[in-house]
Amino acid sequence: MNRRTPLLLTLLVLLTPVVAYAGLVAGRALGPAEAWEVLRGGGEPLARHVVLRLRLPRTLVALVAGASLGLAGAVLQSALRNPLAGPEVTGVTPGAVLGAVAAAGLGLAGWESPAAVVIAACIGGFTGAGLLWLLTGGERADPVRTAVHGVLVSAALSGLTAMVLLVAPGELGSVVQWLIGSAEGRVWEHWSLLWPWAAFWSLLAFGLAAPLTLLRCGDDQAAAAGLRTGRARAGALVCAVALTAGAVSAVGALGFVGLLVPHLAFALLGADLRTALPGAALLGALVVGGADAASQWLSRALALALETDRLSVPTGALTTCAGAVLLLAAVRRATEEKT
Repeated sequence: MNRRTPLLLTLLVLLTPVVAYAGLVAGRALGPAEAWEVLRGGGEPLARHVVLRLRLPRTLVALVAGASLGLAGAVLQSALRNPLAGPEVTGVTPGAVLGAVAAAGLGLAGWESPAAVVIAACIGGFTGAGLLWLLTGGERADPVRTAVHGVLVSAALSGLTAMVLLVAPGELGSVVQWLIGSAEGRVWEHWSLLWPWAAFWSLLAFGLAAPLTLLRCGDDQAAAAGLRTGRARAGALVCAVALTAGAVSAVGALGFVGLLVPHLAFALLGADLRTALPGAALLGALVVGGADAASQWLSRALALALETDRLSVPTGALTTCAGAVLLLAAVRRATEEKT
């Protein structure tokens, strides 16, 4: 373990409440001064309602959803030995979105019924991951083949999601929220369902650090060390899908979080999964929590500039734009290094 790793983990932990505070004081209903007064124990009843019953659960849900996506991406990339693996491009996130939207279109679940959405998202996520597993030949798949088929499966599932509008056009608002990703409107009901789900599967994922480390070395080396590779990989995939489904059911599909956050975690903390997995969770929380705070500040600025009260920038729009820029920069850098 690198000597700086504990310091980096401590820094990430300390940054988490800073990002959370930025989310609490953002928004248009109240200014930072009123929000700070509520946090100190005072404030008007309306201000306390906005901060404690609207902004606080929204911030907590964003942090935990981001941690779930970051951890799920790290688990997927380690289990599949594929740096391009991520919930967004392996059929997991599109499948979870399809399950949630289809359940809403059939009247079985809704954006305001998180319990039913989690179940539907899990079914869809496992379906997407299973479809990719079958198309790539399971354990015999190479990273490039998995990446290509993952993009195709994700595109097909996204197309099916769009077709839900033909059956239930009244669900357009829900479809847009789940496809783009947003923490807006998250309340304590969503938090009370999300955090135990995320905590349970996160602890299981952390417990898989040793098997995942062996899998990263290759199946032959892992089998020589006595690891049952099929069982270990299946357990890791179950954890990744469950974490993704929980996050998607709460905030929708947040682009590039599960794909790029693990790369940042491995770059900062090294390949030791005992520290990289918690680091990916912390970085995911910081990224999504920061994006949610930034989206609120941006919405507030644009609303003032355009003189409107209905403008709201989704959190997923920021993560997708930022992730696309970072991905293009990484690809360009890799290309230049080869040449």
